[in-house]
Amino acid sequence: MTQSTADALHTLAREHLPQEIAERWVGLLRPGLRLEKAEGAGPVVGRLGGLPGLPEGAEWPVWEGHGPLAFVASLDCAVLPSAALDIAMPADGTLAFFYFDGQLDDGCAVVAPDQPDSWAGARVLYIPAGVPVAERTAPEGIRPYPEVALTAHVETTAPYLQHPVVYREFAPMPDDHPVWDEDFQEALGDHFEGTEHRIGGHAHPVQDEVETEVARGALGSPPWDDPRIKEEALRWVLLAQFDTDDDADMMWGDCGALYWLIRPEDLAACRFDRAMFTWQCC
Repeated sequence: MTQSTADALHTLAREHLPQEIAERWVGLLRPGLRLEKAEGAGPVVGRLGGLPGLPEGAEWPVWEGHGPLAFVASLDCAVLPSAALDIAMPADGTLAFFYFDGQLDDGCAVVAPDQPDSWAGARVLYIPAGVPVAERTAPEGIRPYPEVALTAHVETTAPYLQHPVVYREFAPMPDDHPVWDEDFQEALGDHFEGTEHRIGGHAHPVQDEVETEVARGALGSPPWDDPRIKEEALRWVLLAQFDTDDDADMMWGDCGALYWLIRPEDLAACRFDRAMFTWQCC
């Protein structure tokens, strides 16, 4: 993990939290990869938008009854600095992300973890290394997003303060617990401001914790107070998040973000068909 982001978060915690609480909170930090527009000499690890390269015979992803998905991004796993992560990303091959973005129906159909019939509206395709691919023309009605090359750097990420991992560490958490301090929360928000395309680490939600949304959907959408939800949420890790991005002309709702999560055992087995999706906006 980069020393600069780790040091900044360590300092932030020690400035705003009691020493013992600060050290425990620092223990929850995780390494992630921040994806940014490639403008310098760093290696290109993937891209937003453009047209995907797909294997011969592979069909463009479609949500049956609704239409083809839009191509969001692709990542070259061999170039990503994934060794710095605490999740088992593939060592090579390509990940391609697709989403039913509303181009065909003015946003009427919604992809959501609590609606299993909608899950086909968001897909992750893994193309192993060595498989020949060819660039595909977008299906009728789908306007490709402008292509933006991406570079990656390792950063330290912090859990959303309502994440079940925080409750597990500090429970019970009364209303006056130091972690709820407004100055601490504001400092965290300032630290993570800006466009947040990310691989691994903790998700940066626009609203509430995305892990809980996905966990509830995976359990068949029981009532929100079902205690199984918090336990299940601990079993999911962030695969990727793609933010609203002006350069790629991507706007997810009102300045929102797309999130794909996966269980670690499915990630290790390259079972990307088992990844689950959610999205949030302001």
